Amino acid sequence: MLTTQQDRLMGEINELVEVHGHDRSALIPILQDIQSRYHAISDFTMQVVADRLEIHPVEVFGVVTFYSFLNEKHHGHFVIRVCRTISCDMAGKDAVAQQLRSDLGIDFGETTSDGRFTLEWANCIGMCDQGPAMLVNDHVLTHVTPERVHDILAACEKTFGPHTPQSDEEHTL
Repeated sequence: MLTTQQDRLMGEINELVEVHGHDRSALIPILQDIQSRYHAISDFTMQVVADRLEIHPVEVFGVVTFYSFLNEKHHGHFVIRVCRTISCDMAGKDAVAQQLRSDLGIDFGETTSDGRFTLEWANCIGMCDQGPAMLVNDHVLTHVTPERVHDILAACEKTFGPHTPQSDEEHTL
């Protein structure tokens, strides 16, 4: 039997609902799991989650658009968020940000053409005494220097392995 992409996604959402629960309190954990798997949360996904949790789709949309760690558009495999608080600014955040732009060839709010990296700003990641700070996905990095940027990106590349272009299927879920 032929299983469509949407059927597979619906099955995964059903599994997540079973793991996290059927009520509104399960919304964010379900969305976080979907985000980590697909690097985006599509309109179709929001509708299915709303149906399964028996809430209005606009409630799901509101959560996805409110929290900066949930995204409607596709993000890279590695999402790099640089803290832009005044304490990180004073600790040298601009030099780190410039090095990231230079090494990745993209600006903040963009994703590399191979889908590996997305650059974003974070308003605060709670590491004000250890700036400049940034997140690579869920990993906090502190006392980041432009020189460390090269090592951080190399570690990401090593983790990712050889270049394997992402399929259109991954981009559309």
